[in-house]
Amino acid sequence: MFPSITNPILPEEDSPTELRCQRGQELWVMIVGLNPRQHTLGIPEFNYVANMHGNEVVGRELLLQLIDFLVEGYHSNSSSVKRLLSSTRIHLLPSMNPDGFDDADTQCLHNQGRYNHNGVDLNRNFPDVFSDHSRQPKQQREPEVEAVMSWLRSETFVLSANLHGGALVASYPYDSNQGRVLVGGASVTPDNDVFVHLAKVYASSHTSMHHGNSCVHSNKFADGITNGYEWYPLSGGLQDYSYLHAQCLDITLEVSCCKFPAEDQLQDFWTANRPPLIAFIQQIHLGVKGRVLGSSGPLQGALVVVSDRLDRCPFTTDHNGEYYRLLLPGNYTFMVSFPGYQVAQEMLSIPSNQNGFSALNHDFLMKPSSTAPAMIFPLCDHAHQQGGGATTSPTLFCILLLTLLLLDL
Repeated sequence: MFPSITNPILPEEDSPTELRCQRGQELWVMIVGLNPRQHTLGIPEFNYVANMHGNEVVGRELLLQLIDFLVEGYHSNSSSVKRLLSSTRIHLLPSMNPDGFDDADTQCLHNQGRYNHNGVDLNRNFPDVFSDHSRQPKQQREPEVEAVMSWLRSETFVLSANLHGGALVASYPYDSNQGRVLVGGASVTPDNDVFVHLAKVYASSHTSMHHGNSCVHSNKFADGITNGYEWYPLSGGLQDYSYLHAQCLDITLEVSCCKFPAEDQLQDFWTANRPPLIAFIQQIHLGVKGRVLGSSGPLQGALVVVSDRLDRCPFTTDHNGEYYRLLLPGNYTFMVSFPGYQVAQEMLSIPSNQNGFSALNHDFLMKPSSTAPAMIFPLCDHAHQQGGGATTSPTLFCILLLTLLLLDL
């Protein structure tokens, strides 16, 4: 039996805030880690989101099983699980669309239950900086989408994936294009090398995804991966939004040919997906992390730019002055800028160290200057990025903080 999160029991002082969907159902996020209640400096934040399309149910069940696996692994003193949880804070949203799930039938390819109660495809409802879709009024955002947007603003997420069904492939940004130069039919990001690596990690760790031809009704995918736009263009998807607005590298995982398979197949899906689910989380320790510090302490909003990959929305530091930059091993020139300080430029050599469960740690110490200009880059629309604020409204999202007892590593 997969674990259930129905009627969760919480201590009184941990009563959660709530989001209720159109039918009054709540969305739940399970947070697993040594300090699940709050962010710890230097510990990166990871998330998985599943069941955005209510009739695509395998991802929902996989995340429930993953919760059980991580908690049981901790309490049984699994060294690999303890090491992962001591170095990563993991957020798991098993169902983003519980209303659609309740409406879904058990057909493999039908769309009943795909949409939310308002009949909206949630993976077409996020802001898209490449199109006028991002300009739609806030009241046209679905409550589930508003909740996830607020959640992404509430944490400094570094890496994530959203789980779907109907194919067997790992898809990476961009999904959209709107006039950008294509590379061999693909709409690629400045971090394309990292995204290809991330997709290949999942596909190659899966029992059959890497073959690229497991679904008779689907496309053939070399190595089991694809650029989202090259597969089929879409506007308003979660993976583009996460990357451009939340500074979080996100890919889409299609984990089953059949959207709603029989119950007796669930264990096989878990066996096939457990290794890649864990391997993908571990990729959060690629690259470099650290803080940007000024004369009075951490600097929030400092630009942290890698010279050969000028992002449409440059990466900035959070309220702790922290930055996280997923990069493959190699040498990179970093430029860091903040008003009133000299631009810092340093060459960093990134080792292959995710097996050590920690990225390279490097702080930038800024030197004050009354004359040095800040770097200027074409930023994305921060009105959309901030969504009216950088904190989560207590009425928008419901978080269950999953406490791990006896945390005495």
